[in-house]
Amino acid sequence: MSAFMSVFASLVERLADLLQPLFHASAAAAAIVLFTALVRLLVHPLSRASARGQRARARLQPQVAALRRKHGDNNEKLQRALLELHAQEKVSPLSGCLPSLLQMPAFFLLYHLFSSSTIGGGANALLGHRLFGAPLGDRWTDALGDGGPLGAPGLVYLGLFAVVTLVATFNYRRTRQMMSAAPAPAPGGEQVPGLATINKVMPLMSFFTLFTVAVVPLAAALYVVTSTTWSAVERAVLYSDMPGAAPAATALG
Repeated sequence: MSAFMSVFASLVERLADLLQPLFHASAAAAAIVLFTALVRLLVHPLSRASARGQRARARLQPQVAALRRKHGDNNEKLQRALLELHAQEKVSPLSGCLPSLLQMPAFFLLYHLFSSSTIGGGANALLGHRLFGAPLGDRWTDALGDGGPLGAPGLVYLGLFAVVTLVATFNYRRTRQMMSAAPAPAPGGEQVPGLATINKVMPLMSFFTLFTVAVVPLAAALYVVTSTTWSAVERAVLYSDMPGAAPAATALG
C-alpha cells in the first residue's frame, strides 16, 4: 500500500508541476480537480449505460405495476417475479450504483494521501500545498481555528459550501420530480415497506454532501465537490428527455 501511495503522490505532484505556470500556488488543487475530471471521464460510459438502464426500467413500469397487483400480498413471490422480469429484459436494477461505486477508490486514495504525514518513509510534501491559503490537508475545523469563517481558509470552505448547496438544490428538485412521477402505490398499502419514508428522505440526500465536505481533508473535499458538480451536469444532459428520472446524487455523484 505504501508503494502504491508513493506512486499516486508522484502522479499528483507531476500534474501539479504541469499546471503550476497557470495556477501557481494552487497548482496542486487544480491537479486534484483535473484528476477528478479524468476519473469521471473514465466512468462516463457507465453513466451512459446507467441512463439507458433508467429508460429501460421506466419502460417496464406497467409490467412492474401488474406484478405488484398480482403478488402484492406475497413479498417473496413479488421479488422473485421482479428479478425474473429484469433478467428477461436484461435490465440491472443496480446499474445506477456502478459509477459511484467505481469512484470510491479514487476518493479514498485522496483521503488517505492528504491524511498521512509521511509517504514512502518520507515527509508528505503535498500537505504543504494550498488553495488560496487553505492547506489541502486541513479540514473545516482547522480553517475555523485559522482566522475564523471569514479568514482566507474559511472563505475557501464557504465557497465550496455554496457550490454544494447549489448542486444539492438542483438535485433536490430533480429528485422530487422523480418521486412525484413514480407509480402510485397498489391499493391497500405501499408498493414496498418503508417506501413513504424513503420518498421523504431521498430528496434531502444530496445535502449530506455538505457534511462530507466539512469533515474530510480539503483535497478530498475538492474531489467530492468536483464530482458532484460533474454529476449534476452529466445527469441534466443524459436525462434531458426524462424529466425527474435521474436519482439524487450521492456524495461521490
